[in-house]
Amino acid sequence: MKTTKLITALTLSLLAGSVLAAVSADEAAKLGSSLTPLGAEKAGNADGSIPAWTGGLPTNAATVLPGGFLADPFANEQPLFTITAQNVEQYKDKLAAGQLAMFKRYPETYKMAVYPSHRSVALPDKIYEAAKKSATNTSLIEGGNGLNGFADSRYYAFPVPQNGLEAVWNHITRYRGGNLQRTIVQAAPQANGNFTLVHFEDEVAFPNDTKGLDPKKAENALLFFKQRVTAPARLAGNVLLVHDSLDQIKEPRMAWLYNAGQRRVRRAPQVAYDGPGTAADGLRTSDNFDMYNGAPNRYDWKLVGKRELYIPYNNYRIASPQVKYDDIIQAGHTNQDLARYELHRVWEVEATLKSGERNIYAKRRFFIDEDSWQIAVSEHYDGRGQLWRVGQAMLIQQFDQQVPVYAFEALYDIIAGRYLAIGMANEEKSAVRYGTQASAVDFTPAALRNAGVR
Repeated sequence: MKTTKLITALTLSLLAGSVLAAVSADEAAKLGSSLTPLGAEKAGNADGSIPAWTGGLPTNAATVLPGGFLADPFANEQPLFTITAQNVEQYKDKLAAGQLAMFKRYPETYKMAVYPSHRSVALPDKIYEAAKKSATNTSLIEGGNGLNGFADSRYYAFPVPQNGLEAVWNHITRYRGGNLQRTIVQAAPQANGNFTLVHFEDEVAFPNDTKGLDPKKAENALLFFKQRVTAPARLAGNVLLVHDSLDQIKEPRMAWLYNAGQRRVRRAPQVAYDGPGTAADGLRTSDNFDMYNGAPNRYDWKLVGKRELYIPYNNYRIASPQVKYDDIIQAGHTNQDLARYELHRVWEVEATLKSGERNIYAKRRFFIDEDSWQIAVSEHYDGRGQLWRVGQAMLIQQFDQQVPVYAFEALYDIIAGRYLAIGMANEEKSAVRYGTQASAVDFTPAALRNAGVR
């Protein structure tokens, strides 16, 4: 009896280990051959509407404008067709439920101009090499809520995903261009379209590029994030600092907030999960930022599969410095006349809240671009199972830096008829600045007071 129990326990242990293990060398060898270096299908689809991946956009794909803004490599293209509320039934097999809900909520104004598909994603060779190393070295730990063997590669934990949790970890660990600084704005328009801009200065640093970082701290560090509010005046000087870890169960996210009015630095445990987003007027949670971020432990994750979907892609026009914020922000949703959609393959991942856990979203769906591992579309459901919020990220390839990014992301509350858009930089002096210097002392609570000086 004891022997039987021991064998059973050992078998279950081995099975559990196989579920959480990295892929074999044979599977990893597909990266760069039948698969792209990041794990997407290299071939196009059957009818050619999705082309084969041939390396993505070159670094000189178009002009780099003053301030680091990009000209549109596809400026001369015209839409193949436009989806409206009147013809949406014709295209519903390639639309997510959240996208269909937007047509229903705004039948007179919401539309999607669909252009020829271009697989624009291209990254530096060293990142491709890191992804291949991740494939054979990285595995899930702590019930899937942390990464083991990832410290040497640092990017794309599971380029050949075996489950939904691995797929969402690819979004979390994707390449963002290294250390960066950016000046962006956020808008939370009222139902009538009136809005006040909130201005942010963001800094992101990664452990392998942060000087003076304690090696022990670096082992479990994912990234360091600092965000300073510069306008409006009532919020100016407030600074948020976040330390994200690879295993957020073993070492939970650490966050601090400097309040300029009080001139005090305080711990900010609410900056996680469904805590309120900064100056978001209640329209997003902390984990809505970057389409999804933070510890995934409160959900059960299911990899539904791969499908073809019309998603925002190559949105250079809406990111142009010639476009004003007033041109983008409208009542109900952002200006769809400026948006570009293309047909691409996406991974569909469903997250269901675990029994006994708490989050205002009981179920979520994410549609992740296969080429970049960026979430392009998201759906968030309330406790009654009703679709509540729909996320949309305007994807572009920062071709001069070889990094896929968002022009901005928007989260639509289809019940309240409001939304939040964050990440726009059209009227700023410069776009994202890559390769910035970072020091560990600049990402400490003690440094927040100096960062918050108005």
